[in-house]
Amino acid sequence: MADFDRGYFVGAFRRMAATAEEHRDEWTKLDGDIGDGDHGINMSIGFREVVKQLDALPDDTDVAGLFKLVGMTLLRKVGGASGPLYGSFFMKAGAEVAGQSEVSFDDLRRMLRAGVDSIQQRGKAELGDKTMLDSYLPGLDVLEAADAADPQAALTAFVDRMRQGSDDTIPLVAKKGRAMRLGERSVGHRDPGSQSSWMLMNCLLDELKG
Repeated sequence: MADFDRGYFVGAFRRMAATAEEHRDEWTKLDGDIGDGDHGINMSIGFREVVKQLDALPDDTDVAGLFKLVGMTLLRKVGGASGPLYGSFFMKAGAEVAGQSEVSFDDLRRMLRAGVDSIQQRGKAELGDKTMLDSYLPGLDVLEAADAADPQAALTAFVDRMRQGSDDTIPLVAKKGRAMRLGERSVGHRDPGSQSSWMLMNCLLDELKG
C-alpha cells in the first residue's frame, strides 16, 4: 500500500476499539497497581462510543475529519488523564493532513510525531518518567529512521520498540500522575498507558497486514 486512505484508518480504529475491549481488565489491573484502577474501563467506554461514531460517519469525511472525530470522542468520553492525552493525540495527528483523502507513509510518520508532541506538551513528561511517552518516544525514533519503501517493516519495528519501551517502564520510579505519589513503590510495575499505547498502535500494523 503506497497510501493510507480513510478506509484504512476506519479499519484501524475499529481494531483499536476491539483491542480496548479485549484488554480492558488487563489495563485496569495495571492501573490498579499504581493508579486509579480505571484505565481499561475508561478506554473501553471511549472506544465503544468511537465505534458508534464510525457507524454514522458521513461519506465525505476526510482523514483529518476522521481523526478529529475520534479525538473529540475520546476527549469527551474517556475519564482520567487518558482522555485529554489520547484525544489531543488523534486531533493533532489529523490536523497535519487537513483536506487529504489519502496520506503517504511520510505523512503518517508526521502525523504520529505531531500527536506525540501534543501528549508531551500537555502532560509535561519526559522519557524515563514512567508514562506512555516511554513507549512512544523510542518507537517514533525507530519509525522515523525506517525505510519508507517498506511501511509494514517500518511499522513492525515501531511497534516492537514501543513494546520494549513499555517493558522498560517496569523498573522506573514514576514521576508523573497519581503513580508519582508511590515513589519507590512504583518500581516493579508497568505503566498502564505505555501498555495501551503500543497495543493501539499495533492496530495500524494489523490493519496494514489485512
